[in-house]
Parts: sequence; structure tokens; C-alpha cells
Amino acid sequence: MSTAVQGAASRWEAQRSFDELGRPLRDITFTVVDLETTGGSAAGGSMITEIGAVKVRSGEVLGEFQTLVNPRAEIPPFIAVLTGITNAMVSDAPSIESALPAFLEFAAGTVLVAHNAPFDVGFLQHFNREQGRAWPRFEVLDTAKLARRVITRDDAPNCKLSSLARVFNSTTTPNHRALSDARATVDVLHGLMERLGGLGVHTLEELQTFSSRVSASQRKKRHLAESLPHSPGVYLFKDDRSRVLYIGTSRDLRSRVRTYFTASETRSRMGEMVNLASTVTGIECATPLEAEVRELRYRRAQAEIQPPLAVSREGPLRQAHPRGLAQAVAGAPGARRRRRLPRPLLLPQDRREVPGRAARDVPGAPVLRQAATHPDPRHPVGLRAGRDGSLPVSV
Repeated sequence: MSTAVQGAASRWEAQRSFDELGRPLRDITFTVVDLETTGGSAAGGSMITEIGAVKVRSGEVLGEFQTLVNPRAEIPPFIAVLTGITNAMVSDAPSIESALPAFLEFAAGTVLVAHNAPFDVGFLQHFNREQGRAWPRFEVLDTAKLARRVITRDDAPNCKLSSLARVFNSTTTPNHRALSDARATVDVLHGLMERLGGLGVHTLEELQTFSSRVSASQRKKRHLAESLPHSPGVYLFKDDRSRVLYIGTSRDLRSRVRTYFTASETRSRMGEMVNLASTVTGIECATPLEAEVRELRYRRAQAEIQPPLAVSREGPLRQAHPRGLAQAVAGAPGARRRRRLPRPLLLPQDRREVPGRAARDVPGAPVLRQAATHPDPRHPVGLRAGRDGSLPVSV
């Protein structure tokens, strides 16, 4: 291999993002965190009273973090009853100015996990901002949000931490104390990952983008991506008759195509397309730019030879069937058909010969021409009165 080619390959490897490559869940270190506070809004004056966290990787606990925090304010009585944290317990505890940096050091380089993450992470970001520090660029995973996509009403009545802990037989019962709740959240996280593993979710990116909108039949087709290379190129979804259903490009063909079977795809037409797909063909390209150029050529060529079926991200192929892709391909009764234009309306005008009409030789017969206006509601459908009030001759 020449030095130039090696250099290009090296640059391409450097450009490949984690999102394209996919990071196996077994290699990810998670910090599962939980907070206890004096209220529900940091911006409204609520303070943190306890931070608890558990660091895990590959199902193994690497460490735990726990500290009470002096809120420098009275803890409301109902909060003290709920959490068991009293004013006396936090009177000698460290302030948030010392507790927060210690936690951030503990969690550095990991993926943050919390149950109802916007609440816990929002509090941490608020006080980090008040202390004038830049927030570390944590990736965040919300077990409550993920559970709502996985857990059904048959599993649990709701997605509260206590309910999920029972579903997944957590060894720790949540009790509104930070470390205990963090430990229970670890068990919930592992339970959710175990369920999703059977559906082909094995990377952090697939876990973050998982959606119940992707059906089981779509996930079963995940193997269609396995033969594709980790390189830029064009991919074509085809049905069982080798008709092109979709054309796209990616910097990493295999990783991109796999997302159609596991990721959150909100476009319903894409779900229909994947259900119809039998094969995925990949055309490897040297650079992403070449892939984009090839995609344009494929789309134009496909639009000429197969306009009713092909769809793409933009352009003529997508306009073939604005809706009902599955019905159109399958020829179902509900398939959208070409709109039938109305028959021309003919109006009386000055005498003029109209080739092909018998009336042209009849003295006094009205001359006929195509109407350019819409039907008149005062007369039968399809007819419009002339300027003199007479009805036109129908064809």
C-alpha cells in the first residue's frame, strides 16, 4: 500500500466518530448517581442534602461515593420525614462547594446514569455553574426514559424506581437515600440492558437511541448489516424482487445500516421500508464525498427506471409515493393511484371548425373549446354555464 493511501486511511480512521463505530456496553464505565434535595427546583432555591453514586463496568462495581451536604438552610419537615435526613445530620457535613468537586472527580471519564436524569443532572449543573466551573462533557443516560420504552403495563404499573426495582429483583430497596437509590438504579440499568441485549442492542449508541417504535420484525433483520464494511459508501435497501426501496450514504456503512433495526426511527415510512427489505447492498467508496456523488447518480438512474418504488432522503425518488409505501409496493387496494384528471369542459364560443366533431357541419352549431374554469355549483356537476347563461355541450 502506498504512503498516500496509508495516509488517507489513517485520516479516515481519525474522522470516524464514536457514534459511527459504536462502543460495546461491556466496555463502558457508568457512574450511577442519585441526589436528595430540599425541594424540586435548584433555580427556585432548593439545595442538595446528599450525593450518592456507584461506578460500574461490565456488571462489576468499581467504587461508591456518598456524602451528606450541608444545605445551609432548614430542611422542610416533610422532606426530613421522606428521606430521614435531619438538620442535625447535615450540620457538620461538607458544603456543596467541596462535595461537588469531589463527586465530579469520582465520575470523570464515565457515562452518567440517573433515574429521571434531568432532575439530578440539572441540580449538579446548577451548582457547578454557580461555582464558576465549566461542566464536564458527560454523556447522560436516563433509566426512567429508557424504561418507558421497554417496560409495559404488564410488567409494572409505572416506571418509578421502586416499581422497577421490584420488576428486576433489585438487591437494594429504594428508600429515598442517595446511595441506596443509586444501588437500586444500578440493578435497574443492568436489567434493562439484559432485556435489550436480546433485541440486538449491544452498544451505547444503540442503547441511547433505542425506541419501542422499532418492531421486533425490524430488529430481526439486523443481520442484513453484518456483511457491510466499516467504510464510507452508498447503501441500497431492496425487497425480495431486488427492487430498490431506499438509497442512502454513510461514513460507516455497517454502523449506519444497523441503526435502522435498533435506533429511534420516527419516520413511519422508514419502518415500512425496513419491513419490506430483504437485502441491503453496500457500495464501498474511498471517501464520504465520493459516496455522496454516487448516491446522486444512483438516485437519478433509479428514478428513470423504477419511479414507483424507489425512495430516498431527498429528490425525485422520494416523491414517487408520498404515503403508503408498503401498499404501493404490494399492490394493495389502498395503494395510491395516479390522480385522474377531469374530462375537459366545452363551452360555446364564436363559430369555428373543430376537427373530428360531427357538429362542425351543422349550421348554427356552437363551437366547442376546453374550459379553463371550475364547475359552477348552480348547474349539474361537470357543467358550467357560458357567458350567455346557456349550458355547454357535453362530451
